[in-house]
Amino acid sequence: MTEAPTLHTLRITHETRYHYASVVDTAQHVAHLQPPHTPCQTVHYYALTIEPEGAQVRVNIDAFGNHRSYFSLPSLHSHLSVKAQSVVTTRTLSEAASRMSWEEVRSFFGYKAGAPGNKAAGFVFGSHHAPVDEVFAQYARASFTPARPLALAARDLMQRIYTDCTYESHSTDISTPAALALAQKRGVCQDFAHIMIACLRSVGVAARYVSGYLLTHPAQGQERLIGADASHAWVSVYLPDVALQDHASGGWLDLDPTNNQSGWASPGTDYVRLAIGRDFADVSPLRGVLLGGATHTLEVGVTVEPFDL
Repeated sequence: MTEAPTLHTLRITHETRYHYASVVDTAQHVAHLQPPHTPCQTVHYYALTIEPEGAQVRVNIDAFGNHRSYFSLPSLHSHLSVKAQSVVTTRTLSEAASRMSWEEVRSFFGYKAGAPGNKAAGFVFGSHHAPVDEVFAQYARASFTPARPLALAARDLMQRIYTDCTYESHSTDISTPAALALAQKRGVCQDFAHIMIACLRSVGVAARYVSGYLLTHPAQGQERLIGADASHAWVSVYLPDVALQDHASGGWLDLDPTNNQSGWASPGTDYVRLAIGRDFADVSPLRGVLLGGATHTLEVGVTVEPFDL
């Protein structure tokens, strides 16, 4: 008898506020802030609120299947506030069996004349924040022993990063190379995700960056603080022999090296996916181009909380 999936409904509020030292004449922005429907999550509500009012917003689907919002502010403004609000029910998928060794998966992505390509093949190649390099292959080898199933090797690599590296806020920034974060064995979630993706790609398998949110739990006896959460990042690795609900063949195993959690299509019901890409640069929550406003201050507040529908 199949067990019923575990369900969890979460409300997410993600606020970003810019205060400009001088007036901005005009601005163009792009945001990845809308969660998608997936086998592991159902989106009940999403709203994007922008101040000052009058922003012209259009939404499309990018090359990776993410919701991407463009908006422009053609009038003078000295501040920008962007609030994304979502209500999402998450669920678990039953454990899937994968027997392919990592060498077999590496061969799966090799060129074969006349054979159709696979969409996951684009995630085998290095990217700016998660390059293919011998330093990552060397670190991965302790997990990627001969003939070991890829699912087991990837989970072992995740656990080693979790054990070897220390989470330390402000120890890195987005310009810190993954090789440096690995060498110093400290960083934040995006560093650990980039390290793991680079390791997986450096042994020849497909791995992608996942942005989203994680419900954090306050210490016993303490109340949840509004705005105290943060956006999160983790990793997916492709298994060709696993069939999940959103793929005719092949499935993605999600792995969170920051918290040592894993699961098919999601690490768990406390996770909400926002977007997928090659690395952080593909899925930055908010970025833009300004005319004016030479310097600015930035405030970001994220709240993830249980919600009753």
